[in-house]
Amino acid sequence: MTPSPVEELRRRLQDAGRVVVFTGAGISTESGIPDFRSPGGVWSRMGPIYFDDFVSEEASRREAWRRVFADDYGVGNAKPNEGHFAVARLVAQGKAIAVITQNIDNLHQASGVPADRIVELHGNASYAKCLDCEVRHELETLKQSFLGRDEIPACRACGGLVKTATISFGQAMPEIEMERARVAAEGCDLFLVLGSSLVVYPAAGFPLLAKRNGATLVIVNRDETEQDAYADLVIRDGIGRVLGAAVPVA
Repeated sequence: MTPSPVEELRRRLQDAGRVVVFTGAGISTESGIPDFRSPGGVWSRMGPIYFDDFVSEEASRREAWRRVFADDYGVGNAKPNEGHFAVARLVAQGKAIAVITQNIDNLHQASGVPADRIVELHGNASYAKCLDCEVRHELETLKQSFLGRDEIPACRACGGLVKTATISFGQAMPEIEMERARVAAEGCDLFLVLGSSLVVYPAAGFPLLAKRNGATLVIVNRDETEQDAYADLVIRDGIGRVLGAAVPVA
């Protein structure tokens, strides 16, 4: 009898020794976080604020912080779902050596994945950093100043511009994280894509890099992707349902 796609995924995960998990917006939409790029997503309701505008225009900085504290991006109350917990199990079992994510929602950390196993290509929206000295700032403290005294956040250490620790349009990709992702992709034997349309580069280049280096490529995504033709296994279904069944609780 031919195994089901979920059974095939379970078998491939069991046989693999060094899995890299690559997650996009699709894993977090199951936690109620809206996609940014799809029809009806965040960018169809409000335009992105470009990095150069944030740096050069007070009005852009004020609008950026208004969106953060109004939770216009829908990440504030989100909780990990079964897909996130299944990824955490893969890490805990010693199967997954890295979780490369395009998401900024901190849900992999909240699901129990150690921070040092997570490669955040687009940063993290749960805290802020100074653009000059990189001192970390907690959002709750900044929120009190912004809402209470109408103050645009500034660095407590050097007075520089403070921004959420995310990568904005026009901002350079983080070199250290990109290098960590490259090393992980080249060193894995199974590269598992979860909920990414694989159209945003350079991040979308990592699955093909892994494939070129001999890894099995598996894609779990509700919609077709441009890399389906290169994959060894494609499953078009909900991530929580699929991964929850493929990575059972021990």
